[in-house]
Parts: sequence; C-alpha cells; structure tokens
Amino acid sequence: MFGLSPEVGQAIEEMGYETPTPIQQEAIPPMLEGRDIIGQAQTGTGKTAAFGIPLVEKIDPSLRRVQALVLCPTRELAMQTAGELMKLGRHRMSLMVVPVYGGQPIERQLRALQNGAQVVVGTPGRVMDHMKRGTLSFDALKLAVLDEADEMLDMGFRDDIETILSATSETRQTALFSATMPRPILALASRYLNNPVQVRIEKRELTVEKIEQCYISVRSFHKNELLSRLLTLEDIKLALVFCNTKQGVESVVTELQHRGFSAAGLHGDMRQIERDAIMARYRNGLINVLVATDVAARGLDIDNIEAVFNYDIPLDVEYYVHRIGRTGRAGKEGRAYTFVVGREVSRMWDYRRITGAKILCRKAPGAEEVEKALCGRVMKEITDHAGEDHSEETRALARQLLESAEAEQAVAAMLDLLIKQAGARTDVTIDLNPPEPVRPPRPAAPSAPVRRGPYGKPVPREMLEKMHSEGRADKRPDERGNYRRDDRRGSERRYDRSDRHASEAGHERRHAGAPRSSGYAPRAEKRDYGAHRFEKGAVRHRTGDQ
Repeated sequence: MFGLSPEVGQAIEEMGYETPTPIQQEAIPPMLEGRDIIGQAQTGTGKTAAFGIPLVEKIDPSLRRVQALVLCPTRELAMQTAGELMKLGRHRMSLMVVPVYGGQPIERQLRALQNGAQVVVGTPGRVMDHMKRGTLSFDALKLAVLDEADEMLDMGFRDDIETILSATSETRQTALFSATMPRPILALASRYLNNPVQVRIEKRELTVEKIEQCYISVRSFHKNELLSRLLTLEDIKLALVFCNTKQGVESVVTELQHRGFSAAGLHGDMRQIERDAIMARYRNGLINVLVATDVAARGLDIDNIEAVFNYDIPLDVEYYVHRIGRTGRAGKEGRAYTFVVGREVSRMWDYRRITGAKILCRKAPGAEEVEKALCGRVMKEITDHAGEDHSEETRALARQLLESAEAEQAVAAMLDLLIKQAGARTDVTIDLNPPEPVRPPRPAAPSAPVRRGPYGKPVPREMLEKMHSEGRADKRPDERGNYRRDDRRGSERRYDRSDRHASEAGHERRHAGAPRSSGYAPRAEKRDYGAHRFEKGAVRHRTGDQ
C-alpha cells in the first residue's frame, strides 16, 4: 500500500497488521517522502507504527552509526517503543535498536552504542547523560521523533529537548507526536520543524468504541469494597487500577492483598529493577491486578487487559483517555469503570461531552447480584469438571460422603462451602449505594389567599365581606390603614389624613425646621398633596418620607 520493502512488509504481516489506522494512513506517506510532520493522536491509535514503519524503512543497516533518535517521556514507553521497532526491523539484517533510560546499568547501553546501534530510543535525561559522556553522537542522524511531546513538556524536559535538537543537523527530518497541542508544543514545532505536514485525529476518535465505559457513584470509604465486588462479579483475570497518588497505590494494594487478590503496585518511587520484575509477572498472568499511577498510563502495552478501573477520577480528560486506552487493544473488547464521589459526577459529564463517548451511569452491584454470579460460576465449574476422569481416591471419598449423608444434603453442603470461599473477598453486608439527598417537603399551596391587614394579621371575614361590597377587596391598605382610590383615568392618588387636616402655616413651620407641633414631622420640601401623584408602592411614615 505504501510501497515498502519486502522485509518491512513481511514484518508488518507477521505482527498481524491488516489495514492502517487513520494516523498511520495520513502520517506514513509524508514521512516516507522526507517531510517533517506534526501528528495529534492519542495512545492506542497506532502512532508507534505510524513513525516506526518509515523510520525502519529509511535506516541504512550497513552504516553502523546512530541514524534515528526517538525521545519518550517515561522508561516504560521507551522500552515499549524500542520493542515495536525491533519487531518492525526483524528482517532487516544488522539493524540494531537500543533503549537508553535511567535505572538501567549504563555499561549495557555503552556496549550497545559502541557496537554500532542505528536507532536510539530513550528518555531526555539519559540521552543528555550520554551526550555529556561523549558516547552518543548525532553526526549521521537522519530522523528525530518526539513521542508524547506534551507529556515530556509537562515533566519539565523542554530544556533537554531543545539542547538535544540543537546538537543535531538542521537537515534532519523531524516528527512530533502529541495528544494535545498547547502553545508550548506549537512554539517548539515552529522553531525546530521545517514546513511540517499536520495530521490530526478528530475528537470523535479519542476513545475506542469497543470499550464499554461507565461511572459509579460511591462513598470514598467504600471504594475498596466496590472494587472487590466488581472484580469478583465480572471474574476479571487481568485488571489495571489507576490512582492519582503514590500513597493511594500502596493503600489499595495492601487492601486487595488482604482480601486475597493477587495485586501489585507501580509508581515512580520504585527502582527500575522492581518495576521490570512486576511488569514481567503481570504480563505472564502471575499478577491479576496492577495498581499504578499515571506514570504507567503511557507506557503499558498489554493486549489482554480486560478492564481498567479509575479508582481516583483523573484530573484531566487527556489522562482519562490515556487510562482507558490500556484496554480494548488489538481489536478486543474492554471495560472501563470510574469511581466518582459526590460532585465529581459533573467532571464525568464534561468528559462525556468532550470525548463524545457513551459513558453510562451504573449502580454499585448489590449482595444478591454478587451471590447469584458466584453461584452460577461455581455450578459451571463443577459441571465442567464432572466430565473429567477422577482418581480412585477421590471416588472413594465421594462414596464415603454419600454413605454418611444424603446426596442432596452433601451436595448442598459442598456448594455452600465453595460459594462462601469464593465470596470471602467481599463484604455483602455493606450497602454501597450512597443515600439519596434529603429534600425538604414542598409546602402545600393554600386553598385561597389569606387577606392580611397592615400589621400582618388576617382580616376578619366580616371586614372582607364589607370590602367586597364596597369594591375595595382588591386593594391593600398602607401602613396607616388608608386605601388608594382610583380616578376615572386609572391613576392612583394617595391621601394622608394628617396632611389633609394640616394648615398652610403649620406646613411652613415644618418646612422651616421649626419645633415639632401638633404631632407632625418636619418635611424636606413643600408639596401640593392635593395634586401630586405618587408612584405606586410608595411608603410614607409620620416621621417623614422614605
């Protein structure tokens, strides 16, 4: 399809690739032409092969010098990328790929570089270390790849990246791949890339459709019980659990091991030899549950992970995409569960809107559901095992059991023991569903509006009947008990008894600030109360206007 050499084509066929992914279909042709490229792609979209196939195709195996450099943010991703490149170049004789990263004995890396490695895959820190030692030279470099560039910048490798690229030839070909395109990434691309081709995967392809995604509301102190129930209910053989902190990883691993699960933790404070040993046991199925921080989100590449659990909700949608991208790989189906506490559910709504994925709300499994699943699983195992050949000792024990008890009672006792043993990892007495918020009862609507007087007391029925007869029931009295009267034109006038009986001289005395007389309050200005129209709702007190 891309005019590749027979050796690379054979390697691709052996790896099981049939049709290119969107990022591969758009990125491979310009890279084979020697163009610089900016690719925006998420984990799990096949971007390693998108730059790996052109890289292996352009390497000259007869030249025993470094011709390609791939920078990765983490050790795990460097090891994964180096493994993929080795598979793609397995039929190209004398092609050597060496991973360089911290935590590994540097002598092994020195020997590989001295033997003439053509491709170097490493973290920026260890690549800088080799450059300072003088053991890594870029005189013959043809291609430089920045994988997960946004993650490298978030981890503080920007100065190292600029130093490494500045030490290479300006005629090199550069490929930059990133999940997001923030401003620092664009600035880095404009400085070190020459007229690049931009390849972007739409947001609708951020998550794999074959991944069944859901979130479950739970109280924080019931997360361990919820995780245990889901692992038991779904009978998950290989699971990946993500926590936001290293302390959270240690706590979850301790709790799972206490409940009888085969679990291990993975975080940044561990030595590289410990991390490699845990990953080897996890790949071989000796560890069923791996609890990790986001340091493992971009470096793990295991095809048969059945489910991913977000024990702590990811802080960003990109982390969410990278986490759930660990399952549903190689065309297989996967499941992703996210535990939300309280108002964290609003963040899941944002993730659903941004990714365009179908993220459903699910209730925590109850005791009856777990017990029913255990019973069905035990019955199936016994039925499948019944058709096999059994030893004479086992048959003798079975006959002895039937002689000591009735057949139905004996089988029921065996089933109870097996189900109890299988369900010992969970506590079915706990109700995991958080209580519904208590809402105050809505007050009942009154049958009829209550008419109240100037002091808030209900108006007697006799007075209401009198007001209805006079046509004043629809008017409210003011603070002094006076009612407004409407003229023919519909305008409202308000009359004050004290002002109506006040003389002109008394009004002038009040206006001039004379001592209070006849119980009248001083006025701010002279008004003609017979002609002045007040606004509706005005309030007047005996102490003055307000």
